[in-house]
Amino acid sequence: MIKLCVVTGSRAEFGLLNPVIKRIHEDPDCKLRLIATGSHLDTRYGLDYREIEEQGISIDETIEMNLASDTPRGICKSMGLEMISLSEAYERLKPDMVLLLGDRYEIFMAAAAAVICKIPIAHIHGGEITRGAYDDCMRHGITKMSYLHFTSTEEYRQRVIQLGEDPERVFHVGALGIENIKNLRLLTKAELENALNLSLSAPTALVTYHPATLEPDTISGQLEPLLKALNSFPDLFAVFTRSNPDTGGGRINEMIEDYVSRNPQRAAVFTSLGTLRYLSLMSHSQMVIGNSSSGIIEAPFLKVPSVNIGSRQEGRVKPPSVISCGHSVNGIITAMEQARTYDRTKDHGLNPYEGHHTSREILRMIKLAFEKGIQPEKKFYDIDWNRHV
Repeated sequence: MIKLCVVTGSRAEFGLLNPVIKRIHEDPDCKLRLIATGSHLDTRYGLDYREIEEQGISIDETIEMNLASDTPRGICKSMGLEMISLSEAYERLKPDMVLLLGDRYEIFMAAAAAVICKIPIAHIHGGEITRGAYDDCMRHGITKMSYLHFTSTEEYRQRVIQLGEDPERVFHVGALGIENIKNLRLLTKAELENALNLSLSAPTALVTYHPATLEPDTISGQLEPLLKALNSFPDLFAVFTRSNPDTGGGRINEMIEDYVSRNPQRAAVFTSLGTLRYLSLMSHSQMVIGNSSSGIIEAPFLKVPSVNIGSRQEGRVKPPSVISCGHSVNGIITAMEQARTYDRTKDHGLNPYEGHHTSREILRMIKLAFEKGIQPEKKFYDIDWNRHV
């Protein structure tokens, strides 16, 4: 029996992990251990750990981080509190492996604690680049702490190997977000309107904007141009999802709330939509706007154009339906006009993030690694540059 411990710190990341969590939960050879931390336990983000429990999945440990402050000092304190509690949780749960997804600071601390506790790590979504956020270095840091790697594209697999990871432990499996779309029966527009208590008769834009933590602009300077650009499309109804708890996330949420209060006929905001409602809303939207990875991975698979603003996602592989622009009002307006004319019926080629049975492959390779035996020492893999240059 393999005890696999999944650590989740946000609604978006849990939505992606959901297929893997269900497979672990149902596999007779595995024992699921689940730790919820981060915004899952924060009232400002809807206490969405309850959505996990509503699915019949037990949470074994909850790790409070005290996210009251989103300043750099406040986040560092939260990370310290998380690591203390995680070390205690790992001691109680005694997992054989920790499974982590992504690049956020909550997950970085989960990886660091696992390394000190001598627990091997399996990491999903490594090898990616997001130059506009400090998540970038945390993702690569998690890669170096991990034993198994599951990447969403072949390019990312090669980058993980370039970071010194053994190719035999690096697997290109595709993105879990696309598997979610394939597996879920998305809501019809009528069902979605009923679920959100909202009319979607007007053309809709799904807006998800997070702090670009390495950009020189102020948080207000990052978001204000987008809000001004939306005013140039009075027939477009904007549905916002609240920002994550990165540095400046609170200010973004304040600005969104203020915009919605001043434009109640043209905008709405939700703390947490959950995976089904979020993807359903995306499928019925005319465009996706913001700087979330969902606009680059999931939206193209649904043939919905996305306006990608700023540098937060700079470096990711982008399908043709992703229209990138800077923070100027005119630049965002031009990108939105381009998105309005996007031909969704045209064949734009294969999605680089699409895999085959992604969650099944992740669990299969984890089990195979245990059959072969987990090596206590992880050697650095040196590329023979004479063959590759």
